[in-house]
Amino acid sequence: MSTTALAEPVPLRAAPGPGGFRLSRVLLFAAALLALLSLVRVITGADDITSSGTVGAALRLAVPIGLAALGGLWAERSGVVNIGLEGMMILGTWTGAWAGYQWGPWAGVVVGIIGGALGGLLHAAATVTFGVDHIVSGVAINILGLGLTQFLAGLLFDTGEAKALGGGPRQSPPVDAIKTVSLPVLSGGDIFGWRSPDALGWLERRHWLLVSDLAGLLRGLTAGISLLTLVAVALVPITFFVLWRTRFGLRVRSCGESPYAAESLGVSVYRMKYAAVVISGACAGLAGAFLVTVASPLYQDGQTGGRGYIGLAAMIFGNWRPGGLAGGAMLFGYADAMNLRSGGESVHALLLFVAVLLAIIAVWQWQRGRRSAGAIAFVAAALLLIWYWQSDTVPGELVSFTPHLTTLLVLSLASQRLRMPAADGLIYRRGEER
Repeated sequence: MSTTALAEPVPLRAAPGPGGFRLSRVLLFAAALLALLSLVRVITGADDITSSGTVGAALRLAVPIGLAALGGLWAERSGVVNIGLEGMMILGTWTGAWAGYQWGPWAGVVVGIIGGALGGLLHAAATVTFGVDHIVSGVAINILGLGLTQFLAGLLFDTGEAKALGGGPRQSPPVDAIKTVSLPVLSGGDIFGWRSPDALGWLERRHWLLVSDLAGLLRGLTAGISLLTLVAVALVPITFFVLWRTRFGLRVRSCGESPYAAESLGVSVYRMKYAAVVISGACAGLAGAFLVTVASPLYQDGQTGGRGYIGLAAMIFGNWRPGGLAGGAMLFGYADAMNLRSGGESVHALLLFVAVLLAIIAVWQWQRGRRSAGAIAFVAAALLLIWYWQSDTVPGELVSFTPHLTTLLVLSLASQRLRMPAADGLIYRRGEER
């Protein structure tokens, strides 16, 4: 890594990601999965697995996970492990609700971002300045965030005007929702006060093979979308551009790969780490603010539900890349949406989908000479197929565990191709290279 490389922006040209990544491959893979889902829907009659309602719910559930994952990406690309994302999200929910019910939802978003950023600043001070173990600091912030918000909720939401408006020791007064929009013409949006036809909805209700599934997918992504959701989605390409196409991003990533080499080339490692971890906390705070302004209209104790940890899992699944973590967040959001909306019948239909997918993976692994992996995938596919034919539904206990089971399976399958930043989690001290 040369001084010139750290001093000048990276040229704006397309570059393949890990493993020869190409956008065309991703689109082809996504089209194949949609075709398989469509075929399973027709066979099983479980229309909910590709309905616009399920896709829309999956997007809403994926956004806070994806924002937490972006927060983890910023921190870990600078070499700081951020286990404290859950606590920063909790701070974002409380501060967002506190400001939101008084001054409006967008004020809640801004203050929620600040609340999460303060948690990031505390984590940066502990790990970067004082050299505290990153895991210990993150766990402490999770505990602090939970305890502090519970104390403040009882102090401020259970008295006076806040209590009169519906607040209490475990919840805030209601917060106004952020405006939603729909794509005109295709999803029934408004054009200068005229309500346009819902063309995608009409196609979805026909239940045609692949065509209706594609319409349901597009309608779920374009109808009734919160403006804050659009902001959150835009942060994914913005993060990629900043980290991989700017001088600032190159310096942040150099601190996560080789901080002493970056130091020798004039990079202020402490400053870069502080900036990245504060941005990390801000992303987590935005995720918390999303929960109180879009996902639900108020702050509630335990509202984050472990989404900060699932965000870390999505980041790892995405191999510390923005596009990959977005896909991971959508996968976890879809699993959660199936749990909340469809229940056991649609999850039962997904057994057939996963069985066929595992059979395809078995054939692919066998052709690549990985006989053991192929045999394991084939046996798993056979067992799932037997389960599907011998049952009519999935037990409710397993349905509620679906998001967590998905997290475990995805991490175990993705573990072979992961590459974390080389200096991630290491304590850095200026001028003390070992």
